[in-house]
Amino acid sequence: MGDYEFPATLRFTTDDEWIRVADSRITVGVTDFAQQQLGDVVFVELPEIGKSFEKGEPFGVIESVKAVADLYAPVTGEIVEVNADLAERPEAVNEDCYGDGWMIVISVADAAELEPLLGPDEYAASVATRESDH
Repeated sequence: MGDYEFPATLRFTTDDEWIRVADSRITVGVTDFAQQQLGDVVFVELPEIGKSFEKGEPFGVIESVKAVADLYAPVTGEIVEVNADLAERPEAVNEDCYGDGWMIVISVADAAELEPLLGPDEYAASVATRESDH
């Protein structure tokens, strides 16, 4: 398996997004694995504040020199903050995916939707499985 960082304080999705939970709000970004697979990120399209998304619905797009991928809402809720800096500095996703490269903050509609999120070990196992398939 490649050399990836999956912080113990975060939760993860099988769509390669990380979630930092703080009360009824979550911060979302793409994982270290995702940004390494994508390569150099050149564009990030994020939603407007106030938009609502259902769990699993695409909320934005990330584009790299190699690929274009949808970003999926890990839970149902309303966008309360977006990282506007990514419009000017999309490379922050590569440089600091768990810090300056964060994407959106969602006000969570149903806390039960947080339950199926993966812990770091489960997510690392998911990545290892996918890497061995290639």
